[in-house]
Amino acid sequence: MTSHINTTETRVQTGLLSGVESRILQWIAQRLPQSIGPDHLTLLGFLAMAGAGLAYGFSDTRAQLLQLVNFCIFLNWLGDSLDGTLARYRNKLRPRYGFYVDHIIDSFGAVFLLAGLAFSGLMSERIALSLLALYLLLSIHSYLTAHTLGVFRISFFHFSPTELRLLLVVGNLVVLFKPFVSLWGHRWLLFDVGGVVGILILALVIVISTTRVTRALYDIERV
Repeated sequence: MTSHINTTETRVQTGLLSGVESRILQWIAQRLPQSIGPDHLTLLGFLAMAGAGLAYGFSDTRAQLLQLVNFCIFLNWLGDSLDGTLARYRNKLRPRYGFYVDHIIDSFGAVFLLAGLAFSGLMSERIALSLLALYLLLSIHSYLTAHTLGVFRISFFHFSPTELRLLLVVGNLVVLFKPFVSLWGHRWLLFDVGGVVGILILALVIVISTTRVTRALYDIERV
């Protein structure tokens, strides 16, 4: 499976770990048995993210479930990142099917994950909802850019979903031992602080990216 709308689309991936990640995925793809196909990996990624959200939801009384969340995040990375690599390696590309299925599953995955965080009590509901709204808005922007300019951007400012997963894994490990932080004389949930930082960064990325794309399209289609 691949993340292309059509054969002319340019895929932009400038994540900090993209080079290492690509080599690892190629190594795995070359050694996977033929009985495992791209669709199996896509399903694995979807179920793993649903499992992460479920584990988050019950982690309010069982903090050790955060370890299960991290394992599910790893499985999600494996399924979500490897399905396209495997399809390209075996030359079994389905551009439109792959693009749609991959990214609608990513959207559902974000809903599962942030809903689980909100139910866990590790993050305030309003912050979780704001993060979800901005994530979906940035996703819509990426898909519209792919359609109008033929450029599908996977990473922004050298951060891709892989780097974000890694940050979340580290955050889960820290929260196991220190769920609260003290700032300006107040006690805050660690994930609330991280969530606010994430909201500000996502908002900035959306403003900058939409401005650039709007300007590019205006220059292309001047009246």
